[in-house]
Amino acid sequence: MVHLTIDDRPIEVEEGTTVIEAAQELGIDIPTLCYLKEVNVIASCRICQVELEGHNNLIAACALTAAEGMVIRTHTPRVLHARKKVLELLLSDHPFDCLTCFRNGNCELQTLAREMNVHGLQWEGERGVFAVDDLSPSLVREPSKCIRCRRCITVCRDVLTVSIYDMLHRGFDSVAGPAFNDSIQDTPCITCGQCILVCPTAALHEKDDTDKVWKALQDPELHVVIQTAPSIRVSLGEEFGMPQGELVVGKMVAALRRLGFNKIFDDCFGADVTIMEEGHELLARLAGKGGPLPQFTSCCPGWVKFCENFYPELIPHLSSTKSPQQIFGALVKTYYSELSGIPAEKIFSISVMPCIAKKFEAARPEHRDSGQRDVDVVLTTRELARMIRMSGMNFADLPDEEFDQPMGYASGAGVIFGASGGVMEAALRTLSAKVNGTELSDEELNKIRSFNELREAEYKLGDRTLRVAVARNIGEARKLCDRVRNKKAEYDFIEIMACPGACVGGGGQPIYSNLDKWSLQIDLRKSRAKGLFQADQQKEYRKSHENPYVLKLYHDFLGEPNSEKAHQLLHTGHKARPLYTCEGTYAGDKVEHRHYREEKGYIQ
Repeated sequence: MVHLTIDDRPIEVEEGTTVIEAAQELGIDIPTLCYLKEVNVIASCRICQVELEGHNNLIAACALTAAEGMVIRTHTPRVLHARKKVLELLLSDHPFDCLTCFRNGNCELQTLAREMNVHGLQWEGERGVFAVDDLSPSLVREPSKCIRCRRCITVCRDVLTVSIYDMLHRGFDSVAGPAFNDSIQDTPCITCGQCILVCPTAALHEKDDTDKVWKALQDPELHVVIQTAPSIRVSLGEEFGMPQGELVVGKMVAALRRLGFNKIFDDCFGADVTIMEEGHELLARLAGKGGPLPQFTSCCPGWVKFCENFYPELIPHLSSTKSPQQIFGALVKTYYSELSGIPAEKIFSISVMPCIAKKFEAARPEHRDSGQRDVDVVLTTRELARMIRMSGMNFADLPDEEFDQPMGYASGAGVIFGASGGVMEAALRTLSAKVNGTELSDEELNKIRSFNELREAEYKLGDRTLRVAVARNIGEARKLCDRVRNKKAEYDFIEIMACPGACVGGGGQPIYSNLDKWSLQIDLRKSRAKGLFQADQQKEYRKSHENPYVLKLYHDFLGEPNSEKAHQLLHTGHKARPLYTCEGTYAGDKVEHRHYREEKGYIQ
């Protein structure tokens, strides 16, 4: 333990604690724009400067380790003046379009300007101007709004291990972005959106598709249906000031009905169908038919794209079963079309997802097995919240309403798809019941429930032992894939989700500007996962194969799981992808590459 004094208040902290952490223990908030404990501690923004007795220069508190006898002052006139000038310099090179900005009202730079009492700028001059990159179907990059905090770099590199971002150029022209300032579309970005969640401004944000939905809702020729992912029911309320992780499924359905959707369905129904298909696919592989072991889950489009980019040799191990979103989309335009008598071309299919990678997935050309695009538009949690606000509804006061049928009922297993380990647990519930005739206890299933580390477990399945693993983010998945590729580990079934904590922590979920610790981000996701497991406990049926509406689907329409018709509609293929798709990236032909970038509009 070390003893120090901060603003005339003594405190004792553990050795290795930083001054900014020690101040937080005293209830003193030292502002920062780059700090993200456990991920990004690089003192790049210089907003957190403090006075250290005995030192002439101000020092960044986020990178200053507490030492015995230190005397720190956090808000002297000198400190406040320095912070304000640094902030004014950042603002002098920032677009002043706050009223029309995606992060208006939820921007760390905007909030800090208010807190620091900035009402004018001492410096005015040239601003860095960069072209907006909006070629990706999932996210938009506005480099002119980058404040060089490097959070996107460290999260993408150190947590996700994808590393598409770095600092480009020097001095006034420096900016965080992909190599050569190319489009994100031309990189191995997996579109997970974790960079969006940690960006303090709107330099990175999702591609907004709400106008397409409003237009469809006003078209009398279209029958507009919507499916909502499991985790939306525990995150949407946060956008309206409700507690983190609170179940708001009834209010969500009521809001969607008032927005004018013709049918409101539950994507958890698609998750139940996923388990039926993926579970029987695994049983076939275990019997030596259909494909190699281990079988990887294929529910997460971020993980699938990561595999296609970085581990193409493992593509045969991916389950051919589509994600719940795409399964649902295919069934809406075939099964539901047949039941309702509405032609598929008149059905406009929308999904609400916690994930911006789902926008990329819906746009994949192979997802048209119904003869139409399976899912026409994907909205994130944040986009749906915008639509609800635009409609003038008071979300918290809405009554609880029920999903429509026949695709609005899901088992508890379908609901927990949104939590880390949920897909594996849902599959194990059905496999154990089908093969062993027994249920797995919560104690046995707890082996695969975690947020922080890789989980491995073994379960008896008939006369064999089923070896499983669950990875909570792509960083862990890379280690796992290396072990599988190098034959240093043997598994039968592996669940991988791109985002830490899985879908509850997806890149389309609510953004919190005050979470300056990565562990707080994880705690938030745990609250949402807890809500999903509570919803699971409330369900009459907790196994996918017990869902009566799923059983009716197979009896009336699909036949058996993995049948020819099921394969045609509910399964897909995957392909190897090059890491970079633009000409000249590695050829060394800078002239050719510059022409390519100019033609695309990435540079001016």
